Amino acid sequence: MNTSAQATTVLDLPVRQITGAKILPLPLRGRIREAHNAGIDKFSLDERISYLRRYGDHCMSFSAMQPGMHYFDVPGIGYIAYKMQWGSKFVLADPVCDEKDREFIISEFLKDGKGTAFAQISEPVAELIAEKFGYYSTQFGVETIVDLEDWNLKGKKKQVLRTSINKAQKDGIHFIEKDHVNGDRKLTDEWLKTRKVRNREILFLIRPMDMDYEEGTRRFYAYKGDELLGFIYFDPIYSDNKVVSYVPNISRFSHNFKQGIFYPLMVYAMETFKSEGLRYMHLGLSPMVVDDKDLYYESSIVKKMIRLLYKYGNMVYSFKGLHFTKSRFQGTDCKTFCAHKEKLPIKSFLSMFKLANIL
Repeated sequence: MNTSAQATTVLDLPVRQITGAKILPLPLRGRIREAHNAGIDKFSLDERISYLRRYGDHCMSFSAMQPGMHYFDVPGIGYIAYKMQWGSKFVLADPVCDEKDREFIISEFLKDGKGTAFAQISEPVAELIAEKFGYYSTQFGVETIVDLEDWNLKGKKKQVLRTSINKAQKDGIHFIEKDHVNGDRKLTDEWLKTRKVRNREILFLIRPMDMDYEEGTRRFYAYKGDELLGFIYFDPIYSDNKVVSYVPNISRFSHNFKQGIFYPLMVYAMETFKSEGLRYMHLGLSPMVVDDKDLYYESSIVKKMIRLLYKYGNMVYSFKGLHFTKSRFQGTDCKTFCAHKEKLPIKSFLSMFKLANIL
């Protein structure tokens, strides 16, 4: 979950003076050595996975393992995942490292002077980038997190969940967890034809259905008899080499089944995770859902555009529908930010749409 803890940096450590010579503190010596060994796409897959499992506590940390990503790797620290578009770097999610090393790794990453923007970062990282590196950090959505320990189906706002579960039971729908089903791609192709952005998957901000690295993912399916009606892929969220949560990053459903099965399939998966002792369930990003108050480091122009897009842009993407769906689970909304150098980052927005496969 998000935390307000501030990252610290060894670069602020005092330098001892001895007979006029500057003696670097030991932590700073280590940082210089680590910076010297940093590089692009330097880690092996096993090395990257080791950092992911230790520090991959952002809901998009696993998604950043998608094909086409590059990584700024710092041995002993961690990495930053990004993609290039039109000569600029676009970072996805928080740095995969210890909180105390965030400022250092971001500082080293920005030293090449290339234009850089950050997408779907947490509030502490957004504030750090704004205060230490002079960026605008503007909210562009919320991430919903459910505490499974206290979660149940009681309450007026969860009536839609109970109704959908009862309907699924009445219609003879059954749910199961499997490693793989051959009908996944066929159902996906049919599903894409019903989307507002037709015939292509959204990328970058949503990882592709097919990944080279899939270890730790979970797949849940819904059937009526032998007919596949839908599925959801869940990606792991890590901390200290343990899975602490899952996030649904891929979901597909048959347009032939009008009653809808997302709610009962989600509830089935959540109850499975809860029975395994998992404490939290991340529901992922609801884009363009922002509050009415502007923080001092936000771009008021961008914030206004985001509000207008949420209000009038549902012909392009179902912003309101997605947020409504996630709100039925009664989780806690945590702000998600983008960080950009310009007050009105038109090129960055167009680049992001291109990366996301919307343009």
